[in-house]
Amino acid sequence: MADVPVIADRSPKPVEVEAGKTYYWCACGKSQKQPFCDGSHKDTAFTPVAYTAEKSGKGFFCMCKHSNNKPFCDGSHSKT
Repeated sequence: MADVPVIADRSPKPVEVEAGKTYYWCACGKSQKQPFCDGSHKDTAFTPVAYTAEKSGKGFFCMCKHSNNKPFCDGSHSKT
Protein backbone atom coordinates (compact mmCIF):
# COMPACT_ATOMS: atom_id res chain seq x y z
CA MET A 1 0.00 0.00 0.00
CA ALA A 2 1.33 3.42 -0.94
CA ASP A 3 1.82 6.08 1.69
CA VAL A 4 -1.05 8.54 1.91
CA PRO A 5 -0.34 12.14 2.92
CA VAL A 6 -1.91 13.65 6.02
CA ILE A 7 -4.55 16.25 5.15
CA ALA A 8 -3.29 19.40 6.88
CA ASP A 9 -6.39 21.45 5.96
CA ARG A 10 -9.26 21.36 3.48
CA SER A 11 -8.65 24.81 2.00
CA PRO A 12 -5.60 26.38 0.33
CA LYS A 13 -3.19 28.56 2.26
CA PRO A 14 -2.45 31.96 0.69
CA VAL A 15 1.22 32.90 1.02
CA GLU A 16 3.10 35.93 -0.27
CA VAL A 17 6.08 34.63 -2.24
CA GLU A 18 9.16 36.52 -3.39
CA ALA A 19 10.50 36.33 -6.96
CA GLY A 20 13.60 34.16 -7.23
CA LYS A 21 13.17 32.58 -3.79
CA THR A 22 12.86 28.79 -3.50
CA TYR A 23 10.23 27.32 -1.19
CA TYR A 24 9.94 23.67 -0.13
CA TRP A 25 6.30 22.62 0.00
CA CYS A 26 5.39 19.88 2.47
CA ALA A 27 4.12 16.81 0.58
CA CYS A 28 3.56 14.54 3.60
CA GLY A 29 1.20 16.82 5.54
CA LYS A 30 3.06 16.31 8.83
CA SER A 31 4.99 19.59 8.94
CA GLN A 32 4.26 22.00 11.78
CA LYS A 33 5.23 24.87 9.41
CA GLN A 34 2.49 24.32 6.81
CA PRO A 35 2.43 24.66 3.90
CA PHE A 36 6.22 24.32 3.97
CA CYS A 37 8.53 21.47 4.97
CA ASP A 38 10.07 21.18 8.43
CA GLY A 39 11.65 17.75 7.90
CA SER A 40 8.74 15.75 9.35
CA HIS A 41 8.73 13.51 6.25
CA LYS A 42 11.96 11.88 7.44
CA ASP A 43 10.40 8.43 8.06
CA THR A 44 7.94 8.54 5.15
CA ALA A 45 8.10 7.91 1.40
CA PHE A 46 7.48 11.63 0.77
CA THR A 47 9.92 14.35 -0.19
CA PRO A 48 9.23 18.09 -0.28
CA VAL A 49 8.46 19.80 -3.58
CA ALA A 50 10.85 22.62 -4.47
CA TYR A 51 9.17 25.69 -5.97
CA THR A 52 11.03 28.79 -7.13
CA ALA A 53 8.75 31.80 -7.51
CA GLU A 54 8.97 33.42 -10.94
CA LYS A 55 7.36 36.60 -9.64
CA SER A 56 6.41 38.09 -6.32
CA GLY A 57 2.79 37.81 -5.24
CA LYS A 58 0.28 35.58 -3.54
CA GLY A 59 0.30 31.84 -4.12
CA PHE A 60 -2.45 29.50 -2.95
CA PHE A 61 -0.65 26.43 -1.66
CA CYS A 62 -2.35 23.05 -1.42
CA MET A 63 -3.02 21.94 2.15
CA CYS A 64 -4.89 18.69 1.47
CA LYS A 65 -1.73 17.34 -0.25
CA HIS A 66 -3.75 15.70 -3.04
CA SER A 67 -3.47 18.40 -5.74
CA ASN A 68 -2.48 17.43 -9.26
CA ASN A 69 -0.87 20.88 -9.54
CA LYS A 70 1.58 20.62 -6.62
CA PRO A 71 2.46 22.76 -4.75
CA PHE A 72 -0.64 24.77 -5.62
CA CYS A 73 -4.29 24.09 -4.91
CA ASP A 74 -6.39 22.67 -7.74
CA GLY A 75 -9.60 22.12 -5.75
CA SER A 76 -8.82 18.50 -4.86
CA HIS A 77 -9.69 19.25 -1.22
CA SER A 78 -13.36 19.27 -2.22
CA LYS A 79 -13.02 15.59 -3.23
CA THR A 80 -10.88 14.26 -0.34
